[in-house]
Amino acid sequence: MLCQLSINNFAIVRFLELDFKAGMTTITGETGAGKSIAIDALGLCLGNRSDANTVRPGASKTEVSARFTLNDVPQAKRWLEDNDLDNDDECILRRTINSDGRSRAYINGNPVPIGQLKALGQLLIGIHGQHAHHAMLKNEHQLTLLDSYANHKLLLDTVSTSYQRTKQIENELKVLMQAQHERISRKQLLQYQVEELDEFGLAEGEFTEIEQEHKRLANGTELIENCQASLHLLSENDDYNIDSLLNKVIALAESLQNVDEKLTPIATMLNDALIQVQESSSEIEDYLSRLELDPEHFSYLEKRLTTTMQLARKHHVSPEKLAEHHAQLKAELESLSSDETKLEEIKQQLETSREAYLNHAQKLSQSRARYAKELDKLVTRSIHELNMPKGKFTISVNFNPEMSNSLGCDQVEFLVTTNPGQPLQPIAKVASGGELSRIGLGIQVITAKKVSTPTLIFDEVDVGISGPTASVVGRMLRSLGESTQVLCVTHLPQVAGNGHQHMFVNKFNKGGQTETTMQSLDKEQRINELARLLGGDIITENTLANARELLL
Repeated sequence: MLCQLSINNFAIVRFLELDFKAGMTTITGETGAGKSIAIDALGLCLGNRSDANTVRPGASKTEVSARFTLNDVPQAKRWLEDNDLDNDDECILRRTINSDGRSRAYINGNPVPIGQLKALGQLLIGIHGQHAHHAMLKNEHQLTLLDSYANHKLLLDTVSTSYQRTKQIENELKVLMQAQHERISRKQLLQYQVEELDEFGLAEGEFTEIEQEHKRLANGTELIENCQASLHLLSENDDYNIDSLLNKVIALAESLQNVDEKLTPIATMLNDALIQVQESSSEIEDYLSRLELDPEHFSYLEKRLTTTMQLARKHHVSPEKLAEHHAQLKAELESLSSDETKLEEIKQQLETSREAYLNHAQKLSQSRARYAKELDKLVTRSIHELNMPKGKFTISVNFNPEMSNSLGCDQVEFLVTTNPGQPLQPIAKVASGGELSRIGLGIQVITAKKVSTPTLIFDEVDVGISGPTASVVGRMLRSLGESTQVLCVTHLPQVAGNGHQHMFVNKFNKGGQTETTMQSLDKEQRINELARLLGGDIITENTLANARELLL
């Protein structure tokens, strides 16, 4: 419930601090006094748009704060806890606007984005403005009013989530379909390239092995000649070879070590050298025995080496990377094949998601139809009370899968007949301004009883209503105020007299500047204000007597 509203330097308000109570509070004032100014200021605390014109001329900034009790608003307390803004059983919303237009918002003293003010404000206050009747002519607003009355939020959330999921899958499918032509062309190229490389079948590291073997065979004659020359020097030259020379040197060293033991290591080293020479000779002989200069094998290697080089150039990679490139192309081809499988899976998912969405939308439509019948009776009864005794109100709910959106597949239309014998027609074609006001007010009051918002504001919603009908409106709003805090800006004495409290707005000039004040009226002051509303500036005993009769 709204407990207090403080306003500093807002438009023509210099300073106001207003205390509000439970029940119905009516707000009246002379034409042009700014009866809705407190509502406009409160709107800033609820996240409404602001600009530099908000700031009172001569002031540096506007500041508005609203204090609420949360004893009967568990959803607001839960929201504050979820956003780490909890402050026990009270909540203070504050908004400042500098003269340069910059704005700041606070919840319980904590700076917050404007969006959070709006989110919390929706849980604390519901505002019904004088233009709501005209908005009611639009089908989308009619749908909103029906959903507000039905209060089937879980169904709405389920339908919205299902719709968003379906759109997400549709977008994913669209992306895959758009890339399909390019994917098909790419797949055809890859299939050709992979088949060519598969047929060649170059293994990882094979190119290096081929290159080395080709080099060996290409230089086979040189290898044989040099190996034979080496053997000749090492051991096969009968006249002069390293083996025989080392044997002679070893013999000399061994004879010398008998003379001087210090020469023993030299003899050992020479023996080791002889062993190395003999092993080298043996290795060279073995290599020569296995060395084959096979022309056919050489030709095979040459062709494979040439083909590898050609394919590498064709694929713009080095020959050493061709096998790796082959593996990458195969992986990409497999991925494209899996994309086609995924495409079919996405199509199936989309079909399943659409079926689920339509199923949820159908349940929502059934709920709307059920509550529409309930609301038909209540609104019809309400407009009978509001001096339309022959009027009839009906809500048409048509399920149409072709117009699916996040709110379902329903086309909702308010139909009305105001005179007997006339068929039901769309409200925009039938209702006059006054009739529209009465129908709209009846719907607003009925739907307001269904919502859990602790404070409801009716800002001149009784425009176009007068006489006995105004008395009925007053009683309706007072009845609503028995269970919900109601603030009602009105120009009708019949409505103002039904308030549990009454506040008066006054505009005056002070020091060459215009100011607006707002004060709570006691019983005598209320009678005088009601008399003014009844008779204008001249108040007579008759108007005072009528005012006393209006005051509950």
